[in-house]
Amino acid sequence: MLLALTLLTGGALLTLVLGVVGGGDPVAVLPLGAAFALLATLGFRWVLARGRRRWSAAYVLVGLVLASVVFALAPGVGGTLFLIVLVSQCVLLLPLPATIVVIAMVPFVHTGMPVLDGLREGLGTLVAVVFAAVVTELLRREQQMRRELAAAQQQVEHLAAAQERNRVARDIHDGLGHSLTVIQMQLQAARALLANGNADDPVDDVLAKAQHQSREALGEVRRSVGALREPRVVPPLGTALHDLAAESSAVGLPTSVRVVGDERALADPAREALFRAAQEGLTNVRKHAGASRAEVVLDYAATAVRVEVRDDGRGAGDHGDGGHGEGGGVGLLGLRERAADLGGRLELGRAPAGGCALVLEVPA
Repeated sequence: MLLALTLLTGGALLTLVLGVVGGGDPVAVLPLGAAFALLATLGFRWVLARGRRRWSAAYVLVGLVLASVVFALAPGVGGTLFLIVLVSQCVLLLPLPATIVVIAMVPFVHTGMPVLDGLREGLGTLVAVVFAAVVTELLRREQQMRRELAAAQQQVEHLAAAQERNRVARDIHDGLGHSLTVIQMQLQAARALLANGNADDPVDDVLAKAQHQSREALGEVRRSVGALREPRVVPPLGTALHDLAAESSAVGLPTSVRVVGDERALADPAREALFRAAQEGLTNVRKHAGASRAEVVLDYAATAVRVEVRDDGRGAGDHGDGGHGEGGGVGLLGLRERAADLGGRLELGRAPAGGCALVLEVPA
């Protein structure tokens, strides 16, 4: 818009020069026209950058006086274009009431002409400056909308990036973190067997399980990377929970699975959240609960699906580092985020028969 006003000012000055050359007093008109052109370009940019109301009002007043004198000395297209430039700049500098006052003053440049000619010319000039003001206001609003749209788009991109970072962080913690925890416990068991001088076969068995779990961890990394590229095929939730329970039992925590209701297909986000809840629950039971057994309950209700991890250990709030306690750690924070994203809920409390119960429920 600034470029357009600059070009319009240059065109107005050129028109004024050609008009004066064709007949007029260049000594009086050209210096004033050049002064207005400088004011309307350099002065306007300076005032617009400052953004102060008093500078804007002073600029418009000086510009109106210059343009009116030029028009009085050389009535014609050049002087009219100067007035159009000034009114367009008023739209960008002044509030609407002040701009209306300036527009109302413009027709008075025809004062001194015969009444009918003055009315005719004044009405034509008024229509021209009103049209210029409307076009300038529309362009100003269009530019403002573009800026707001760009800012909103940038905010959406930042939000999407933050959500994706949170999702990847949850997947790394819930998948890879779980596998590494199991490997750590298996290696600790192997070291304990070696320290007690037990036979090689149990040690080899434990190390074999650790090796198997390391392959699972590597597979989890590959699945996470693959999920960033394309959708992955996943087993039904019930099957995945039975595999998870078998893995938990293999590392020393006997775990059973109970399915209530008719199993049905779930959306990927809901299935992922329920599976990660069971995984995080069993990981924390092994790490903190001191439990002798655990149970995973998958309940398909009419309006919701929930998974519950129960143990017979110390109970919520007594798990040492808070990972399974009410305050929660990274794992529980990730589960709460998953539940919130799906409109579900996460609860942690005591199981009916003692121990701890972790429950994640999502709408069906």
